[in-house]
Amino acid sequence: MKNSNYVINLIDPLETHAVRHPVLRKGRPIEDCVFVGDHLETTFHLGITIENRLIGVSTFMKNKNALFPETSQYQLRGMAVLHEYQGQSFGHILLKHGENLLKNDGINLIWCHARETALNFYIKNDYQPIGEAFDIPKIGWHFVMYKRL
Repeated sequence: MKNSNYVINLIDPLETHAVRHPVLRKGRPIEDCVFVGDHLETTFHLGITIENRLIGVSTFMKNKNALFPETSQYQLRGMAVLHEYQGQSFGHILLKHGENLLKNDGINLIWCHARETALNFYIKNDYQPIGEAFDIPKIGWHFVMYKRL
């Protein structure tokens, strides 16, 4: 890791757009960075910053997926690290921070729709795929991935 002087904080949903847009919605309208559920009381957003620059974000939403029997589930959405900071463990650190918060709150399972290009990242972080790949129009192929806490 080039720079270990990072800070992780809870952030406002609108702040996530600075990273969601160039990484997850490049070339699309900024409105595509708004996710249904972003403003729910049970949703929280994390940001990782270096020298006051937001370089990574993640969103955790209380959302049940019928594929899993657990009653206390959260969905990870909008996980992104700016391209120039990828491969330096910032995504791993951000993900672990969110997982620890959820685990401390008694959440049993985290699941997400992982882009095909992010499969290795999630596998390295102990997530498992379930089911077949599916296409999200204008975004690409995804897999449902999950981790029991």
